[in-house]
Amino acid sequence: MVSMKDIAAKCNVSVATVSKALNDQSDIGEETRKLIKKTAREMGYFPNSLARALRTNKSYNIGVLFVDEGRSGLTHDYFSRVLDSFKEVVEDNGYDITFINCSKKRPQRMSYLEHSRYRGFDGIVIACIDFTDPEVLELSNADIPLVTIDYMFNNRSSVVSNNYGSMATLMEYIVKNGHKKIAYVCGEDTAVTRNRLAAYYKVLEDNGIEVPDDYVMHGSYRSTSKSEAFTDKLLERKDRPTCILYPDDYSAMGGLNSIHKHGLNVPEDISIAGFDGINIAHKIEPKLTTIRQDTKAIGEMAALKLLSLMERPKSTVEEQLMVDGTLEEGKSVAKI
Repeated sequence: MVSMKDIAAKCNVSVATVSKALNDQSDIGEETRKLIKKTAREMGYFPNSLARALRTNKSYNIGVLFVDEGRSGLTHDYFSRVLDSFKEVVEDNGYDITFINCSKKRPQRMSYLEHSRYRGFDGIVIACIDFTDPEVLELSNADIPLVTIDYMFNNRSSVVSNNYGSMATLMEYIVKNGHKKIAYVCGEDTAVTRNRLAAYYKVLEDNGIEVPDDYVMHGSYRSTSKSEAFTDKLLERKDRPTCILYPDDYSAMGGLNSIHKHGLNVPEDISIAGFDGINIAHKIEPKLTTIRQDTKAIGEMAALKLLSLMERPKSTVEEQLMVDGTLEEGKSVAKI
């Protein structure tokens, strides 16, 4: 294994000079710095992470707390794209990421905070979890730089999709196309769901539209089976809706299954709309009307905010950042 002593001998300089060059310290000539770095690359030198951690009091490791109750894990289209964008930015800045152990089946497991302390994370990002879990609350109150995605703690930075504004845009588009009987198979009772529901009712109210209370059904995010079952109930009504909204594009596939099972077609017999703008929304026929969430921007903003909190804590403020979605009209909402 190549050491700094080997590089020093090759460049005919001291070990201290090699250390300064590799750590970009200012009291060294630029030509010497370039020579040492070039030699280190050619010799295959890699700094010892433990030694670097001891020297800088940093692990250069970021913890990721991600628990998907739907058990889709990193195949979850929305969050996987957000985390991929996050990962790209932090890795470009010299950090690794490690998933915090979330399994509660082990008899002597550590809490989220204990695991974070054990790993020595410089910062933490939290996404897709039960934010009311006491262990999550304990972690949010700890003295570790932290950013949440799609959830806001009062004392912590967060990056959230503009769920209220995006749903309002989608609803206004549907109403503009003449629909007044609009049902909503929404997700579980979360902050995201509540914001979307508020926008749903506000647009109906603004346009003088009343719908039956049971036009709104609480399903689950990314559940085709629940969406199909609720769509069955809506289609069997005498006053069935002309348009059905789903909590995400994946769930909308369950709605399509029900519609086809009833011998109906989209959008000729009934209109539908999803949310998220995942790839599958562009593959089906007709192309799904949906809101495309800017997962790249969400991941990048979360990464940059966390990097700032870790590296410039005195000058970085805790804040909530919001990212707008974009309406993709598709072909699944008819004009009536």
